[in-house]
Amino acid sequence: MKSVKFFVASLAVALFVSSSVSADNGKKATSLKVNPAKSELTWLGKKVTGEHTGKVTLKEGTIVLDGAKLTGGKFVADLNSITCTDLTDKEYNGKLIGHLKSDDFFGVEKYPTATFVVTKATPKATGVYDVTGDLTIKGITKPVTFPVTVKTTATGAEATGKLVVDRSKYDIKYNSKSFFDNLGDKMIHDDFSIDVKLVAAK
Repeated sequence: MKSVKFFVASLAVALFVSSSVSADNGKKATSLKVNPAKSELTWLGKKVTGEHTGKVTLKEGTIVLDGAKLTGGKFVADLNSITCTDLTDKEYNGKLIGHLKSDDFFGVEKYPTATFVVTKATPKATGVYDVTGDLTIKGITKPVTFPVTVKTTATGAEATGKLVVDRSKYDIKYNSKSFFDNLGDKMIHDDFSIDVKLVAAK
């Protein structure tokens, strides 16, 4: 009888310890706040006769991790901060930025920000994901997918990737072959890219 009681007690203790260990080992998703000053958004737009590149300031963002695994995130770009880094002529540079902020392109007076929200992160290799999310530009939201690499440290995480955007899907029509014919050398490509670097801390 004593041996039966001892076995039951031992089994109960074993189950309790096992349950406690499992609970301790379970990792909860952690939302890390992105540091805009250390993060960077670099754009590149191409046309028949050349290309332009520049920066956009990050307004805010988060990287969501389950342990070291990327599970979510978000970033908001301040479109009023658009700069061009390849034009040295101050007047020409100013005209380009003014045009990009106008309704021909991003209409920043009405739509001052662009937002990307992660909806799915599919692991492809260690620290590498195919990230799908909702990108909102000019009040229009469309799904996009791009590769992202995530590096985690004891103090936070860094996510990098290249996002390619088809501007025609966001009603950005200026000199687009999707809306106009016979543009010749005035045609501006629909696709533009954004190199994304998000640095977040715990």
